[in-house]
Amino acid sequence: AAEPGIPCRACQICKRGRYNLCPEMRFCATPPVDGSLANYYVHDADFCYKIPDHVSFEEAALLEPLSVGVHACRRGGVELGSCVFVFGAGPIGLVTVLVAKAAGAAVVGIADINDHRLEVAKEFGADVTINTRGAASPVEVAKRIHQDMPVPDIAIECT
Repeated sequence: AAEPGIPCRACQICKRGRYNLCPEMRFCATPPVDGSLANYYVHDADFCYKIPDHVSFEEAALLEPLSVGVHACRRGGVELGSCVFVFGAGPIGLVTVLVAKAAGAAVVGIADINDHRLEVAKEFGADVTINTRGAASPVEVAKRIHQDMPVPDIAIECT
């Protein structure tokens, strides 16, 4: 497994250990850096990690999205009894639903424009799903959220 971003390692931010905030961060497949869809790819060794034998490649692929969901829920203060609303039912949004529920959220709602993603979100534990395709305005979306669930304490943007 590899961390996709490579920092400069020379600025004060990197030297303080906060390399994830480096202003010179380079990511695979983010211009001007080419992608990594190749038979071989050279990556800095200290940003590569051996996947334990008991972890499948599929499970390992979910660790980065899961870490984003964990970070978002911690930063948002999700705790027992929270009412959470997640915007976006892609991979990050779906694992954020899982993490919010695991952190004790009483109600978790999610919005997306794709019905299939919303069905998956329901299977993952979302209590409320809202398809926002064709919504006239953000105000309309807010009204639908307030109509279908208690007012959220925490909103997490995952679109």
